[in-house]
Amino acid sequence: MLAYVVRRVLATIPVMLVVAFFVFSLLYLAPGDPAAVIAGDQATPQDVERIRASLGLDRPFLIRFGEWLWRILQGDLGVSIFTNLPVSHMIAQRIEPTTALMIITITLAIAVAVPLGVVAAWKAGSWIDRAVMAFAVFGFSVPVFVTGYLLAYVFALELDWLPVQGYTPLSQGFWPFLENLILPALALGSVYIALIARITRATMLEVLAQDYIRTAKAKGLGSRGILFLHALKNAAVPISTVIGIGIALLIGGAVVTESVFAIPGLGRLTVDAILRRDYPVIQGVVLLFSFVYVLVNLAIDLLYTVFDPRIRY
Repeated sequence: MLAYVVRRVLATIPVMLVVAFFVFSLLYLAPGDPAAVIAGDQATPQDVERIRASLGLDRPFLIRFGEWLWRILQGDLGVSIFTNLPVSHMIAQRIEPTTALMIITITLAIAVAVPLGVVAAWKAGSWIDRAVMAFAVFGFSVPVFVTGYLLAYVFALELDWLPVQGYTPLSQGFWPFLENLILPALALGSVYIALIARITRATMLEVLAQDYIRTAKAKGLGSRGILFLHALKNAAVPISTVIGIGIALLIGGAVVTESVFAIPGLGRLTVDAILRRDYPVIQGVVLLFSFVYVLVNLAIDLLYTVFDPRIRY
């Protein structure tokens, strides 16, 4: 078990190095001269050269990458071009709303999608199954921003049940904190719920067709025991894989969702940085998202050993 964990942890190191390389390359992959784009149309050649020097574009690529990577390892993500604030400080100011939104969305999605998929598989071919699959197709097909605007119109503007936008820190009360995140979590989680529900149903159908499930039924084991003690546990590996992969959907959807509901999180910070061509901020946020995604997938890999001990070997 320990050897497997060590191998999986060590395998993330080259992955993060490749991710860091591509994140750093964003500055060079951008169309045109980044310094000229940042300086604007009214800038003088001296202004452009000054920006090029501040970004280090006048030095060799590999040298700059090595210096940038060394600073990253020391916790230095650079300084924003426009605010002149450390990127790590700007991320720290915005990380709470995004973290809260992601946790609530993941919790809601798993709590709703897994039971839906299990019930749909158990009642395969019935109206319940068709209703769940219709909901999954609808949720996966409608863009997040459309779902967000629809929820805001119905529950915030028409019914006046929830605030339409903004964010309240947890320190100011749990309910004010939660009510600002209900609609964004529903909008962001719609695609995630649809994905997990469909995969859960497909995996459960495959497991329920196995011989040991028929043996459990023949022994008189109840439906609840068959579904959750036998079938769901054996279907947990592919379901966990989809949950881990779906984190990428949440990260991308958070950018749109935070813009729709005016949540001052990392998504809004990313959009603002892209509009202003603030490359150090873009690099810092993308690197953080990538690091989180790699860690989540590492956690899913280690979770496999809980559901299927054979994977340890």
